[in-house]
Amino acid sequence: MAIIGNLISRSLRIRKQFTFKLGTPRQYQMQVLRRLMEKAKHTQFGEHYQFEDILHAPNWVARFRQSVPVHNYNKMHAEWWHKCLEGVANVSWPEKIKYFALSSGTSESASKHIPVTRDMLRTVKKVGVKQLYSMANFNVPPKSFTKGILMLGGTTSLFEKGDYYEGDMSGIQAKNIPKWFRRFYKPGSQISRKPNWEQRIKLIVRKAPQWDVGTVCGVPAWVQIVLEEIIKYHNVKNIHEIWPNLAIYIHGGVSFEPYRESFQRLLGKPITFIETYMASEGSFGFQARPGVKGIKLVLNTGIFYEFIPFNEENFDADGEVKPNPKSYMIHEVVEDQEYAVMLSTCSGAWRYLIGDVVKFTSVKEHEIVIVGRTKQF
Repeated sequence: MAIIGNLISRSLRIRKQFTFKLGTPRQYQMQVLRRLMEKAKHTQFGEHYQFEDILHAPNWVARFRQSVPVHNYNKMHAEWWHKCLEGVANVSWPEKIKYFALSSGTSESASKHIPVTRDMLRTVKKVGVKQLYSMANFNVPPKSFTKGILMLGGTTSLFEKGDYYEGDMSGIQAKNIPKWFRRFYKPGSQISRKPNWEQRIKLIVRKAPQWDVGTVCGVPAWVQIVLEEIIKYHNVKNIHEIWPNLAIYIHGGVSFEPYRESFQRLLGKPITFIETYMASEGSFGFQARPGVKGIKLVLNTGIFYEFIPFNEENFDADGEVKPNPKSYMIHEVVEDQEYAVMLSTCSGAWRYLIGDVVKFTSVKEHEIVIVGRTKQF
């Protein structure tokens, strides 16, 4: 297994030495938008907004941004996604939606149902592979690539609602992990299917010494609870007495800084912390450079980005977007300006505000930090 780890690590570093022909951020994003519109042009949404005609226009990107209005969840659900929940196919994406991610709805609705398509699940996997390649930039021990990966998220036992299933996005992802990945995946399918979070924690805590975990993934609050419970139950000083090969913690969802000090007390030796940017609407990027505070957006998968300056010109005092706000593409943004993130995705979200406010720390590297929510400023 150590040999396999060295081979994987070496192959990633060799790949890093090659120069690949890359497109510009603008080229990537225009390609993504065209593919999205081509695929969705015969959906109800695409026909309503005349995607076919727009795609044949010389200034088609500008036409798209002029023709399709900005949507928040309530608008997208009321006009389109409610049909998906009723079993209608080809509403805003050309398929019948099988999965819906439940979101807590901190901004608007008390419980959001976000469509998760087959294309989105493929996109999430592609972003995961790109993040694996980026590991060559970090000082990760080669043997870490042969160790278990503990993913702490929602249950994979989804709720069946007639023609579709609903649940946490992390649970939907875990349910659809590739076969090759299952040998690394912890806590395994049997525990991850348990619908009760407390029950899953108890089983993870008790089985922890049976696993050789090298990577932990999850939001800081959940991971901190689990590590504390493992240390307490097995009466050890730190988590490395249970998992000596733990070397990587991949986190996201909230700022890690309030948790950093308490995390350090749970460790027996330094590990690599890597931030990701994920939501119910998709996987957007990850920290690609060590020592740099910034998440690199992935621009060549199934998500088209627009950025609306978060100011009084575009948003009211309650954080609601005003009609016809000015938006910018990835090549038009500037550093240190606050922007609300707007997406068009391969799950059938179109010019959709997810509620996050970001700043670009590096326009050249298209790296961002999340600075808040539109409704909580």
